[in-house]
Amino acid sequence: MTPTSLLPERAPAPVQPTARRRPLGALVVAVAILLGTPAAVQASYAEREDARAFAAEIAGRHALDAAEVERALAGARHDPEVIRLITPPARKGVRSWRSYRARFLDRTRIDGGMRFWREHADTLARAERDTGVPAEVIVAIIGVETIYGRNTGNFETLSTLATLAFDYPPRAELFRGELEALFLLAREQGRDPASYYGSFAGALGYPQFLPSSMRAYALDFDNSGAIDFESDPIDAIGSVANYLRAHGWQAGAPVAERARLSPATDAASLVTAGIEPTLAPAMLADNGVTTVDGRAAAAAATLVDLETPGADTEYWLGYRNFYVITRYNRSSFYAMSVFELAEALRLGRLVEEIRAERR
Repeated sequence: MTPTSLLPERAPAPVQPTARRRPLGALVVAVAILLGTPAAVQASYAEREDARAFAAEIAGRHALDAAEVERALAGARHDPEVIRLITPPARKGVRSWRSYRARFLDRTRIDGGMRFWREHADTLARAERDTGVPAEVIVAIIGVETIYGRNTGNFETLSTLATLAFDYPPRAELFRGELEALFLLAREQGRDPASYYGSFAGALGYPQFLPSSMRAYALDFDNSGAIDFESDPIDAIGSVANYLRAHGWQAGAPVAERARLSPATDAASLVTAGIEPTLAPAMLADNGVTTVDGRAAAAAATLVDLETPGADTEYWLGYRNFYVITRYNRSSFYAMSVFELAEALRLGRLVEEIRAERR
């Protein structure tokens, strides 16, 4: 299970107020009654048969106390804002790479990323040595996800996941699994399940891991005896690197290169081959696809199309490491934003080191 890759393609959430929020409880119920919301949504989750069956099921599977699970669910509240935010629009607008890119390739993330790298240089260097994942990629993911911890989300995770597990049929199975993982994570960490806060999709902390990903990939990278994604980024740095390594990151291999297409290239048919890099260099060359300087692709690749209305589409060769970034978020726009931010940070770091040597 990945941080967010089983969710619909998305952009990371905009910055939210830092104050933690809870669902509105009684007010929500009153509004639901006025609006004719189904009774199942109005009821406490502990009073609902589907939630009680869930409690019994995970209790039996994991030796949890079913009564304690039900008590926790009694404190969870349906949150209509969660449903609103996660529901895809009825009609999607035209995708724009330039608009998307501008959200993440800005001074806030570049300058903030340079400060973050300076502050945690030793930790990032250790993560890179241990996993082969470059420091700039780790920093870029944390920057795109949460602006280096500034925007970790203020939704109570128990209520968020209960809402999605029991009141959002399109992804109920996924979120029931995440709600189950939250109870197991809370037991492992000795915490109240209601003590977690995160995004409207249930993602947590600096790296925005879903609970199942925390359990599978999170590391106690500072050897403190506990994993902390909320107040210190050290564990997040190690965990992001570990996640990418576990999903097949190739140390020293390229991520992406700008592509050049011949006038005869059928770009659409190549793009539809999918995001996984399965197109051989020779096959791409035979179809008129090379790097901008005329070289063949460095390895098997995917052809990535970055569309902007009113502008020429950018085409890139995405290699295995590009695909690995999409395991974090199933979006070529997302992966390219991470890659370009990482490149900006790498070059900025190089300039800093050159200046330091000249002093």
